[in-house]
Amino acid sequence: MTKDMMVKALSDFMASKGVKTMDLATYKKFGNDVPVKDFMLRRAFGSWNRVLSVVDKRYPVQVAVVKPKAKVEKPAPKKKAPVKKEVKDVKK
Repeated sequence: MTKDMMVKALSDFMASKGVKTMDLATYKKFGNDVPVKDFMLRRAFGSWNRVLSVVDKRYPVQVAVVKPKAKVEKPAPKKKAPVKKEVKDVKK
């Protein structure tokens, strides 16, 4: 696997997770789900910061910005008309 292929795979992985950059500890937490092991990246580029700078220059991660949904206000509940109870005269 070439350096360019590793960087492309890492960029795609970070984009799928929705993050622009990822620290080494977070990357390691994904375990076997990562496309390239962290030690391979660090061996090829020297350090994790260099890996991130190369990713930023060659294949910048485009994270989609999610706009918060407009808060829909519910209409105020209608007040019910009071129920008139029929009072029966129990006294005869």
